Amino acid sequence: MNGIKQPELMVDEDRLLIKKALEVVCGKWRLFILLHLAEKTRRYSELRRLLPDVSEKVLIQELKALVVLGVLEKESFNEVPPRVEYRLSERGKAVMPLLLQIKEIGRHFV
Repeated sequence: MNGIKQPELMVDEDRLLIKKALEVVCGKWRLFILLHLAEKTRRYSELRRLLPDVSEKVLIQELKALVVLGVLEKESFNEVPPRVEYRLSERGKAVMPLLLQIKEIGRHFV
């Protein structure tokens, strides 16, 4: 056997782990958000500029979901105008090797 479990042989823990991983990376914009934050901490306005094809509503929803999942950390500053910054958490940094591999796979199909 090649070490990969057949789906019918997966235990509940395996299914849960895969489901959790997919929550992090699934979504049209999550991978792009994470890749931009891999480089450095960014303000909301920077992310908005870097991802012009995503609506403001969707970007806000995705950022909020990634914070709830513990992949991103959000810091709000008590300034006028308001300033909000996002950065990868330790969990988010752990996802980056996989995202870079996905990016490389895409290179083979361009």
